[in-house]
Amino acid sequence: MDLARSVAAEAGRPEWVGEHLTPHIEDTRLITHYFTCLDPAYPGWNYAVTVVRASRAKRVTVNEVVLLPGEGAIVAPEWVPWKERLRPGDVGVGDLLPTDEDDDRLVPGYAQVPDNDLDEEGMDRQMVWELGLGRRQVLSETGREQAAERWYNGEAGPRSPIAAAAPARCLTCGFMTPLAGELRQMFGVCTNEYAPDDGKVVSMDHGCGAHSEVRRPEVRGEPVRPVVDEMGYDHIVFDDTAELELVSSDS
Repeated sequence: MDLARSVAAEAGRPEWVGEHLTPHIEDTRLITHYFTCLDPAYPGWNYAVTVVRASRAKRVTVNEVVLLPGEGAIVAPEWVPWKERLRPGDVGVGDLLPTDEDDDRLVPGYAQVPDNDLDEEGMDRQMVWELGLGRRQVLSETGREQAAERWYNGEAGPRSPIAAAAPARCLTCGFMTPLAGELRQMFGVCTNEYAPDDGKVVSMDHGCGAHSEVRRPEVRGEPVRPVVDEMGYDHIVFDDTAELELVSSDS
């Protein structure tokens, strides 16, 4: 143990080597000693010194000394490949995002397809929706499903707050331009420059206040109600002669 402590002190500083923890037997004549690391830059870490004694040897030698994280140690987050770290909007001006050849969102534009992808007349179902138009690859069924799910469940779908407050749906809006291919059944592009989704893909059951059928409310005149003055009073002067004549005639 003394040898292991001295080696740990050489790796760091003597004052950084703390309490001796429970050693771990790795194999025959191979053991690892652990010491608490007191370095303020590495809280929760431990010095691990592995010592070994060769067969028939009398002296113990050092095999390895490392600094290992213990319970509560601050460690770097687990490494994640760049493709999994990528988020929408990360690609900027001049950035390149390579596409894998086996990307399941794409299929060849012109290629032989399995028999189960052919319709009753032997035509490629994919070609019915995506003619390719000279492109080497076109969107696959998986790609369409992923895009549809992403758009429908996002701000361009029917569950967004602006769609819930809309007077009507995009399906009946004159500014809705349906997409091509199979996606036209559910989505289109808004072409109203004053709408919040101008130039964006929206679902047919999306909506906003800039719907083409929205009209200005009609201005209707309200009847004027008479104003009754209940606070003021009028002075009325009677002619005494007329009043007496009126009384005399009544009698």
